[in-house]
Amino acid sequence: MLHKELIYAALGTGATCLATVLGAALVFFFKKEMSHLTQKVFLGFAAGVMVAASVWSLLIPAMDMVREAGGAVLLPVAGGFVLGGAFLLVLDGLLPHLHVGSSQPEGLPAHWKRTTMIVLAVTLHNIPEGMAVGLSFSVAALEGGSGALAGAVALAIGMGLQNFPEGAAVSLPLKSQGVGTWRAFACGAASGVVEPVFGLLTVLAAGSLTGIMPWILSFAAGAMIYVVVEELIPEAQLGEHSHAGTVSVMLGFLVMMALDVTLG
Repeated sequence: MLHKELIYAALGTGATCLATVLGAALVFFFKKEMSHLTQKVFLGFAAGVMVAASVWSLLIPAMDMVREAGGAVLLPVAGGFVLGGAFLLVLDGLLPHLHVGSSQPEGLPAHWKRTTMIVLAVTLHNIPEGMAVGLSFSVAALEGGSGALAGAVALAIGMGLQNFPEGAAVSLPLKSQGVGTWRAFACGAASGVVEPVFGLLTVLAAGSLTGIMPWILSFAAGAMIYVVVEELIPEAQLGEHSHAGTVSVMLGFLVMMALDVTLG
C-alpha cells in the first residue's frame, strides 16, 4: 500500500518541481531580471496560495481524519501546527541563506557563495510545499476516491502556479549579476528539487507510524504559515502607499480556494 502512496506523491511533487524548472528556463529567453513590482506581486500571490492550501488541503483534512477516528481534534491539529512552525523557525535560524534582492545573509555565519545561499533561501520555502503536496497525494492514494485525488491535484496546480515565477525569480537575477546562463538555470531548477525529496520522506515517515497522518498534515500547515508570515508577506509589501502586495495575497488565496472547492 505504501508503494502506491509513494508513486502518487512522486507524481504530485514531480509536477510542482517541473513548474520550478520551467520557470528557471525563462533565463534562456530573457536577459533582464523581473521588475521589483513583478517580484513582489508574485511573492504576494505565493503567500495567498500557501495560506489557502494550509487551510483547505492540510488543516481541514487533518481535523476530518481525527474526527473519523473518534479522537479529540485539538491536540494533533494544534500540536502539529506548532511543531511545524517551530521546525521552520529552527531551520531558518541555522541554515545560511540569502534572499533575492537582499545583501544581508541569514542563519549561521558561513563563507558560502552568494548563489548557493540564494538557492537555499528558496529551498526553505519549498520544503513545506513538498511536504504538503506529497501528503495530499498520499491521502488520495489511501482513500482511493476521486474527491481526495481532485483536492490533491488542485493543491499541485496551485503550488505549480507559484513555483513557476519562483524559479524565474532565482535564475533571472543570477544571470543579471554575471552568472552564466546554464548555471543560473541550474540554480533555479535545483531550488525545486527539494519538493519531491521532502515530499517522499514525509510520506515514508507518516506511513511508518500509525495514526500520525493528522499530526504530519498539521505540521506541514504550520511550516507553510511560518514561511508566509516570516518571509513572503513582508517581502510582498512595497510600502505604506502601495496595495500591490496585499491585492496579490488576496488573489492567490482566492485562486487556491477556487481550485480546491471546484476540483475537490
